[in-house]
Amino acid sequence: MLEDLKKTVCDANKDLPRYGLVTFTWGNVSAVDRKSGLLVIKPSGVEYDRLTPEDMVVVDLEGRKVEGRYKPSSDTPTHVELYKAFPEIGGIVHTHSTYATSWAQAGRSIPCYGTTHADYIYEEVPCVRCLTADEIAENYEENTGHLIVREFLRMCKDPVSVPAVLCKNHGPFTWGKDAEEAVHNAVVLEEVARMAYLAESINHHVQPAPKELMDKHYYRKHGANAYYGQQEQ
Repeated sequence: MLEDLKKTVCDANKDLPRYGLVTFTWGNVSAVDRKSGLLVIKPSGVEYDRLTPEDMVVVDLEGRKVEGRYKPSSDTPTHVELYKAFPEIGGIVHTHSTYATSWAQAGRSIPCYGTTHADYIYEEVPCVRCLTADEIAENYEENTGHLIVREFLRMCKDPVSVPAVLCKNHGPFTWGKDAEEAVHNAVVLEEVARMAYLAESINHHVQPAPKELMDKHYYRKHGANAYYGQQEQ
């Protein structure tokens, strides 16, 4: 079942340590097949260098395991809620990468200080609040997904133009049209988090980039009039 997607998700999970985004088993990648209403995700607690496509776990959009010898990632309910709320999303990554997680632990959104950030993420990367005691006590991972969705709707954030979020005292989630793009965005997030930290260290009064510059860099790569890169023939 979904053998091609299992291989894609397995390879994407192996990319996390390759890009320095995880320590031990601190992260996971999933991808959804919209036609079947099923998603494929990393098994819980299995080391990346041991993963094979056959180890991937198939889950439905109610979070029920459909196929696999292992338990799915403990973060599966968060992935499920994001897929259910945002049909544009095809792949999701969760890590505890150092710089992005440090911003999350500090409870701070990441301002857009320059064009590297603006090329991929429109304006700031939001940091949502910590869950309440009741939200943590019951259905913690599902409530994490609900919180992200509610906050994106409240802030009128578009999950396509803002493909990343920080969960306070926890860490980052990124997403994209597929698993590969979600990993790409996780790498970008970690790099812009590092750059923002260094910028604030160099200049304690640094201000976000001008909106005109942010718009120019975001929209030259995205949207109907994008002109960055090679045009498809």
